[in-house]
Amino acid sequence: MKYLLLSVLALLAACQSHTAAPPLPVWQSPQGRESADLGVIRDLRSGEQLTPQQLLDRLATAPRVLVGEQHDNPDHHALELWLARALAARRPGGSVLMEMINPNQQARVAAAQAAATKGEAPTDLIGALAWQPGWDWSLYGPLVTWLVKQPEPLLWANLDRSEIMRIYAEQPPLKGVRSTTDAVRNSLLDDIRESHCDLLPDSQLPAMLAVQQQRDRRMAERLKAAPGPALLIAGGFHARRDLGVPLHLEDLGVGEGLLVLMLAEVGRAVTPGQADYVWYTPALPPTDYCATLRR
Repeated sequence: MKYLLLSVLALLAACQSHTAAPPLPVWQSPQGRESADLGVIRDLRSGEQLTPQQLLDRLATAPRVLVGEQHDNPDHHALELWLARALAARRPGGSVLMEMINPNQQARVAAAQAAATKGEAPTDLIGALAWQPGWDWSLYGPLVTWLVKQPEPLLWANLDRSEIMRIYAEQPPLKGVRSTTDAVRNSLLDDIRESHCDLLPDSQLPAMLAVQQQRDRRMAERLKAAPGPALLIAGGFHARRDLGVPLHLEDLGVGEGLLVLMLAEVGRAVTPGQADYVWYTPALPPTDYCATLRR
């Protein structure tokens, strides 16, 4: 009887540790549907291909998880909602942080969450949160709406505009060994040039670099201070292990225990040095933003 009871308890514990995840979202983006990589989840350190359940098993044990997205891809936002729900079921408590929320919005977010606990969630969350129009609500709305209704705090992880303007003007020095190497700074400068279509004058590049790195540092500081287990959602470049927030976490002395999942469109290369895991999604049609800017 004793051994039967122990076996039953072990089975119950195993079932609890493998809580069924919600159904996966249906793909929305139009391109890459025929790619052999579509839907593939890969452990970039071992090369092993994982199921969604296996990925959750690994992420659920980490005190800090960082998810990198492409901001305009709807499949990335759908997967983030799926991940947030699945991880919350496996590791209740903790917090969720978003690059898309500024410090001056936190009181509004907290008030909306407090109202939601009373069954009085705001019907106009865009207005209640003073949601920034630069972050497309049609993409972020489902995730934010779900997070506001959860007991775990939803936290800011960015800089206010006034801070960005000050950093741009003053370019304060950044302290740290890992985040300040020439290799890191030069790679970031190359990305800033490319993302601005090579239209920025060289005189503006140091200020743009300062803002980029201070945003990464702020996200790292917030992730370090957040109640654990913590989940941070940010742009893919901020999430990169070789250039972004993970380097700043190391400089802050809390690099251990972080797992980075990169959401990437099929056809985009993600290397082992950039993340721990990659999940390939369909792609949006290519858009030549630079052609518009050059007109």
